[in-house]
Amino acid sequence: MENLILSFNVVAPLFLMMVLGYFLKYIKIFDQHTLDVMNKVVFKVFLPVLLFYNVYTTDLESVFDGKLILFAVSGVVILFLLLMFFIPKFEKENPKRGVMIQGVFRSNFVIFGIPVATSVYGDGNVGTTAMLIAVIVPLFNMLAVISLETFRGSQINIKKILKGVVTNPLIIGAFVGIVSLLVGLKLPTCVMETVEDVSKMATPLGLILLGASFSFSDVKKYLHETIFIVITKLLVVPAIMIPLSVHLGIRGIALLTLTIIYGAPTGVSTFQMAKQMDGDSDLAAQIIVFTSFFCIITMFVWIYILKSMALI
Repeated sequence: MENLILSFNVVAPLFLMMVLGYFLKYIKIFDQHTLDVMNKVVFKVFLPVLLFYNVYTTDLESVFDGKLILFAVSGVVILFLLLMFFIPKFEKENPKRGVMIQGVFRSNFVIFGIPVATSVYGDGNVGTTAMLIAVIVPLFNMLAVISLETFRGSQINIKKILKGVVTNPLIIGAFVGIVSLLVGLKLPTCVMETVEDVSKMATPLGLILLGASFSFSDVKKYLHETIFIVITKLLVVPAIMIPLSVHLGIRGIALLTLTIIYGAPTGVSTFQMAKQMDGDSDLAAQIIVFTSFFCIITMFVWIYILKSMALI
């Protein structure tokens, strides 16, 4: 029951924010033009600042684990390549292809990582999770840009893909954070407090806009794609990667963090990125909502199994 409550308390705020967004649209505080403008602001300002802050405030030296990073990065990249090969085999619409690929490999790691790890291990013991956030989140965004740019037009344009990667606001935010960390840049307190305050707005505002953009009429339209993503994302991928991690001797906070990477719901920024890069944002919204909902159950199951086996 404790694990169920833990998982629910992490996921429930996401849904409450979405419900608020949907309600605001229902009472006509939001119109489509307002949503389009605010989504652009979240994508180009708030989310990049959030990524910068997460990277910049991470003490990489004290928690650095090269083997763990290599395994996590390799797992994500291999999964991405498999999806890039198989998804186009059965999905013929380009706007859906990139979104479906993101829907499986890209987790809501920023939102889930620290809260879940803190709930299980307590404050001050989640350095490993913060370290992997600094590495995996930029990787998620880079691969997401590649997937969306690849299927953005009728032909694959390598130059356009590379340009999309290096000019993507999310990747720029993470890159600036990494460079600042490596060169030892110390920002003034007033600047850091501002950055922190802005970063805190990214997730709730993104979720509110997601809720406002959600249409229940799309459930039936995207039913098959959504079912495929939910099963693959929350059951198939974790069922492969978690036992593999255990087999390699990974335990404790590192194993829990990998569980979150592979078993958390699809990242919220998937919606904003699809919106800005000609992907099927309506499908992205369905995927985020339903993976977040069913993750209440699946995350509880994974954590319960690992705790009962004394692996975390």
